[in-house]
Amino acid sequence: MSDEKTTRSIIEPRVLKGFRDFLPAMEIPKKAIINKLEKHFSSYGFVPIDTPVLEYTEVLLGKGGGETDKQIFHFKDNGERDVALRFDLTVPFARFLAQHQNELALPFKRFHINKVWRGENPQKGRYREFTQCDFDIVGVDSAEADYEILSVMDSSFAVMGVGEYQFCLAHRGLFNAFLSHLGIIDLSVEILRTVDKLRKIGKDAVKEQLTSLTGSSEKAQDILSYITKEDEQESFLATLDRLSKLAGNETEHTQRMRTIYQYLSEAGIEGHFTFDPSITRGLDYYTGIVYETFLPSLPNFGSVCSGGRYNDLASLYTKERLPGVGSSIGLDRLLAALEELESPVVGKTNSADVAILNTDMSLFNQYDRMARTLRQAGLRVDVYLLEKKLAAQYKWAETNAVPFAILSDANTIETGLLTLKNLKTRASYASITLEEAIDHIRKEVI
Repeated sequence: MSDEKTTRSIIEPRVLKGFRDFLPAMEIPKKAIINKLEKHFSSYGFVPIDTPVLEYTEVLLGKGGGETDKQIFHFKDNGERDVALRFDLTVPFARFLAQHQNELALPFKRFHINKVWRGENPQKGRYREFTQCDFDIVGVDSAEADYEILSVMDSSFAVMGVGEYQFCLAHRGLFNAFLSHLGIIDLSVEILRTVDKLRKIGKDAVKEQLTSLTGSSEKAQDILSYITKEDEQESFLATLDRLSKLAGNETEHTQRMRTIYQYLSEAGIEGHFTFDPSITRGLDYYTGIVYETFLPSLPNFGSVCSGGRYNDLASLYTKERLPGVGSSIGLDRLLAALEELESPVVGKTNSADVAILNTDMSLFNQYDRMARTLRQAGLRVDVYLLEKKLAAQYKWAETNAVPFAILSDANTIETGLLTLKNLKTRASYASITLEEAIDHIRKEVI
């Protein structure tokens, strides 16, 4: 009877659709990349912040726009307050700035790496819970700030060890000038969202929707001509010249993009950037330069890093003007792409560099002392904590992808010698000192 009751009380372990557990083989490389990015952002003077997972729904709905508003997870909390999970890190940042602007020195550079939630349709590389890596500059509206964000994007991808990547840039202000020239600026929000679907639904479907929106197939074709390059090899500056003519004349937005390109060229990184007028970004809060990032080896995978300038976002929460520009790396999406490409970026998943195997539990103090010395040498060390046969301990170490194992007993501890085994090559180094073991391990893992 009791067994039957126990069986009935067991809850089936399961995870919500669009959510995931992360096993060590997935989480270790992810944390390694986060650590690299945090150090890298700090090298540019960016500082970390954090904001609550939950916000008042009215705060988040203020400036997301369109489909994003529909994807927000929101509900009544125990106090009957209407609350929601953040769908990105930018809108909460705008609220943060409005509340703390008197405590911050402008320009203010922040980075924020954390989870966000969207109730969208799960698909390959896209989940309902995912990690974003944001970095922003607030309090300055200039080509120099725009360029620095682009520079950090480029160097971040290099730091992460990503191979080929392409940053596609456009400018919302220039596109709006073009729509004004066509006399349809009042439809800008709907047109932007339609153009943003180009890679998903194709040119014909976009033209059909644009025709319905504008009531004119000619204007729909004009928009397609603006966002489509006839020659994929068209240079950055040639694209700017063409768009400037379509928009009526040279604008401040065109000049801003020329200045940014000059900085990119002088830094020698212009080859990673292309002007792609089809990039619009679906969120309503962008006002200037916008960008998305694609991996040429996976052309249909979608963007893995995006962002832009948002000069009016904080105006929802304060009368102070706080112009900003920023970018967001979709870390889970990027890792999914790199895994598909079998990139070495996601290759290191071992839990430690060396395991100290347990041949005699009474020697634990000596094992611990040995482990402390190894850690001081910069190595990750795991001491086996159970009394089991060596075969089981070797299997445990290999399951955790630990490349080295140390064996030591009462006799070897007394002599100051030990045995080091390379679990990958099966090579064995007997009767060596701990310092010699450290040298062997460091050559392989550092």
